Amino acid sequence: MTLWWVLFTIFILAMLALDLGVINRKAHVIKMKEALVWTAFWVSLSVAFGIGVYSFYGHAKAMEYFAGYLIEYSLSVDNLFVFMLIFKYFGVPRQLEHKALFWGILLALVTRAVFILAGVALINTFHWIIYVFGIFLVYTGVKMALNKQTEVHPDRNIAIRLLRFFVPVSGRFRGAKFFVVKKGIRFATPMLAVVLALETTDILFAIDSIPAVLAITKDPFIVYTSNVFAILGLRSLFFAISGLMQLFHLLHYGLAAILTFVGVKMLIEDFFHIPVTASLIVIASVLAASIISSIIWPAEKTDEVPPVALKE
Repeated sequence: MTLWWVLFTIFILAMLALDLGVINRKAHVIKMKEALVWTAFWVSLSVAFGIGVYSFYGHAKAMEYFAGYLIEYSLSVDNLFVFMLIFKYFGVPRQLEHKALFWGILLALVTRAVFILAGVALINTFHWIIYVFGIFLVYTGVKMALNKQTEVHPDRNIAIRLLRFFVPVSGRFRGAKFFVVKKGIRFATPMLAVVLALETTDILFAIDSIPAVLAITKDPFIVYTSNVFAILGLRSLFFAISGLMQLFHLLHYGLAAILTFVGVKMLIEDFFHIPVTASLIVIASVLAASIISSIIWPAEKTDEVPPVALKE
């Protein structure tokens, strides 16, 4: 298994290096066609990996991977709206959005690994922790269903406050640079603040999503790989549907139902086992129902909130 961890890490690092160093070396606006192509690429790669899991580890592990991937990917779709609000708050130029997402997701790969290993270790050491995770997921699902409004307050973000405390922050972007020197003084650029906002936001997302995947499988390799493929596809998915987010306005209720379902699954696991295949069918069905319902009953149009940039 250690060999698979090493090979997977090398592969992901190679893909990221290809992305940043070759394909997207120059900052540019990601258009719909390019975004759709890359979304199809990452989804296909994720499915191919799942087929590989089936070939080497069998049907059960493959179902665990696909269920974990579907949970993480679906939760990520809802979180894209928060990323949009962060970009608007900081007034991120469109051609720099991909770079910001790249660095934010790169940091997320590290923090997700830490969270997953810690979660698995806690469950293996203290079995009762699964009940804590289960109650938390049910609570989160109910809260999500009752509170539709998503609020983002980067000005209250601890990481942003610490950045401003230790380093003065410039009010203007300097390409993808994180620091600039003006009159002998080093300033952080808004790009660094954006990446910190994305990363700390992802940590909050992980608190929900990782226990949800752990309700499906306790195998850290399956949990991590399903998480990685889901968040790697986030960038292209963001550009593919950022203009269509309002179309999926009922997805939020589907996600609430999924979190509640996996929370209940965790709580009753010692008394009644729900097969992974059944879980996968429930998750896929709920997602499909919420998406189809969103299309049948579209949301009313609302005015966009204008971007708020950092003050010099």
